[in-house]
Amino acid sequence: MWHNVLAVIRREYLQRVRSKWFITATVAGPLLMAAVTVLPAWLAIQGERDEFKLAIVDGTGVLSERLVPRLENGGFEVEEVRWHADVVTELRERANGGDLGGFIMVDELTLETGEAIYYSMDVPSGLRRVTVQTSIARTALEYQLEQRGVDAGGLMGGGALEIEVISEAGSDITEVGFGLAYVGSFFLYMTILLYAVAVMRATLEEKTSRIVEVIISAMRPWELMLGKIVGVCAVSLTQMAIWISATAALVAGGIPMIIVARPELTNLSSINELVPGISLVILFLGFFVFGFLMYSGLYAAVGAMCNTDEEAQQAQFPMIMLLIVPILMVMPVIQEPNTPMAVWLSLFPLFSPILMWARVAGGGVPGWQVLLSFILMALMVWVIAWIAGRIYKVGILMSGKRPTLPELWRWVKEA
Repeated sequence: MWHNVLAVIRREYLQRVRSKWFITATVAGPLLMAAVTVLPAWLAIQGERDEFKLAIVDGTGVLSERLVPRLENGGFEVEEVRWHADVVTELRERANGGDLGGFIMVDELTLETGEAIYYSMDVPSGLRRVTVQTSIARTALEYQLEQRGVDAGGLMGGGALEIEVISEAGSDITEVGFGLAYVGSFFLYMTILLYAVAVMRATLEEKTSRIVEVIISAMRPWELMLGKIVGVCAVSLTQMAIWISATAALVAGGIPMIIVARPELTNLSSINELVPGISLVILFLGFFVFGFLMYSGLYAAVGAMCNTDEEAQQAQFPMIMLLIVPILMVMPVIQEPNTPMAVWLSLFPLFSPILMWARVAGGGVPGWQVLLSFILMALMVWVIAWIAGRIYKVGILMSGKRPTLPELWRWVKEA
């Protein structure tokens, strides 16, 4: 019995991992992640690789000693020039001669408002402009704070906000948690739908080509269905493992390299916080596996009872709605993860993979609720497998008109 299931699993797995689609999608995933994370910063750095020589004319006598180190940390070669009547003309000539890339004029107005004049030979890039503007504004603010006897170091560092949850049901979701919850929920939606549809299409192709009649003569229908589902699940886990490993390596290794090259981009280090810990990764994969098993069973039944792609597109609408509803509820659940509505929706098995993940990644979810959601999902997998298996057993050999709901119920009872 089980050797038939293993044979189907092996066939589904090897056939899919050797396909051009699998190889292309597996390689494209990390490359896409690189394109949206590291590549923009890398391109900005490429445009700023050569050290830019900049002169500063300080009309205040107090700003340059603070401003110069900041600009040098930002990749500029800075020269201080004394103020005199013809300083602008002199520096313009030097810039036209190629000795300078530009120069900055700071005066008393800069101390009050952070405004300054930046003379440049060409339109400065966004990174260069932001570096200069931020350095001047922070320097002026630091000076004003110190003049008033305020500790500038703490305020300039952005301050700190310590959060203490005073209720047992409270939630202290962070920006990182919000990002993991939101992005992870959509990723679960897309991957569960993508691979469940793959099960439906594989079933439909074998049914329409009549190959299934030969296969069924050698094994039971439920063995074929189980082998297909587990085989596609193994393919999906292989692909996700490659994606997760490549993304983690890219973020963990690529960001420090950029920061070493350009110290002023230290804010990029916060991206490393988005790399989840091993426990979250395991939970994420757990939600994916249970979500896939539930929806792939439903989609396998759809593939078995339909005869054409058009029929399958129409018949899968209820399953798509079951995935869209939790996606629509992701934002309210992330914002208020412990309201009765959020708790009950996340415990509904068909919604749990997306909504319980959103609550877990956001933080503040009791462990018993997570455990209960997995128990309920396991029970739902069994129920769906029982119903879908009976529909699959009858429908895989049927042809002609798509069955109605009463006919489907008769299949379930009589199979």
